[in-house]
Amino acid sequence: MAREETGTGVIFSEMIETGAQSSNSVEMIAEALRQAQLEREQIECLAIGLGPGSYHGIRAAIALAQGWQLARPIKLVGISSVECLAAQAQAEGIKGRVHIVIDAQREEFYSASYEISAEGRVEIEPLRLTAMAEVQEKSRPGEVTLGPEVSKWFAGGRIVLPRAATLGQLAMKRNDFLPGEALEPIYLRETKFVKAPPARILPF
Repeated sequence: MAREETGTGVIFSEMIETGAQSSNSVEMIAEALRQAQLEREQIECLAIGLGPGSYHGIRAAIALAQGWQLARPIKLVGISSVECLAAQAQAEGIKGRVHIVIDAQREEFYSASYEISAEGRVEIEPLRLTAMAEVQEKSRPGEVTLGPEVSKWFAGGRIVLPRAATLGQLAMKRNDFLPGEALEPIYLRETKFVKAPPARILPF
């Protein structure tokens, strides 16, 4: 559990998952509420990370938010992982042109580029799927390549992790609320499903 006070006087509390053991999201929420001394009935808005990232994890988060909204009249706002990472990079004092890189598997990456200053962040290149060679080609002296696991592939890359507190700070500035059924994961690959063949009727 981490607590952080902003310049606006708002205190953010967050549960930090270390990966040491599997975590139950409902239990984590209950613990976060307990330590923040809040009741479920006091929650007015949920901010949901829409990815890109773990497809299963994002789907689970959306399902939880949808269920919460069915039970109580709360607001929902979805925020992309790259927007959260750009904001976190700014909070950590990173400035200039940055290339955000997230592993997309299949030897590809989700990438986006931002210009970051003390005053704000400007998207230079929107989020898209790229190959490793293209990410390497874009990186120039004086520019920063960052992401959750970036140093595994790019020497000199800076590891930056999305934080729940940062997600909350971004959500406070948004008013583009959505109904739960409109939340969609950011998944840039076309999802293909193979329809199962009809059941075979075996003769007796």
